[in-house]
Amino acid sequence: MKPMFKSLKFGSVLVLLALVLGACASNLKSDVARFHKLNEVEPGATFSVVPKDPALRGSLEFEQYAALVRGELTKFGYKAVNAANASDLVVEVAYGISEGEQVIRSRPTAYYGFYGPYGYGHPFYTGYYRRGFFHGYYPFGYAPEVYSYTVYTRALGMDIIRPGAARDVVFEGEVRSVGRDNRLPEIMPYLVQAMFTNFPGESGVTKEVVIKLPGREGRY
Repeated sequence: MKPMFKSLKFGSVLVLLALVLGACASNLKSDVARFHKLNEVEPGATFSVVPKDPALRGSLEFEQYAALVRGELTKFGYKAVNAANASDLVVEVAYGISEGEQVIRSRPTAYYGFYGPYGYGHPFYTGYYRRGFFHGYYPFGYAPEVYSYTVYTRALGMDIIRPGAARDVVFEGEVRSVGRDNRLPEIMPYLVQAMFTNFPGESGVTKEVVIKLPGREGRY
């Protein structure tokens, strides 16, 4: 039988490795719902991007997000113009973030015991580790640790319409992502990327889109 302390040491290494890998490998997950009849739109149609909320006209924040949308639509052959009344399509964009919601979780945490010259027993410890005449603290078990953090729902909506006397909607899309980062300018590029992943997508279906964020902390 292998000594108990070797098993515990190996287990501690595995737990530490899992935590390190979890911190390094970050993903942003989004639910993307889309409805469309873009097959009715002629290839190369012109478009303009406007805020769904008229109060955001002239907003620098909106313009930053609108530039992201323009960049994506041009990849699919559409042509951006500035004047909404002179474009074949009008793209209405809305966005927002919820107030924080607290999440409570638990995880196993190593607990420590004091070893003297003759070893030390613990109610949850099934053996002794004797370290000669030296004293020290070594992990010899795990106990649950309760912790909490705050998550936010980040959302992006996009409608594409053909302007005219009747409002002819040819695309409706919504992206929702729940995560710990409430910095919308930091998150918006990934929400836009999710909206245009496999664009225009299957109409009437909600898909989960996972975007890998290498080299970033796991708070998204």
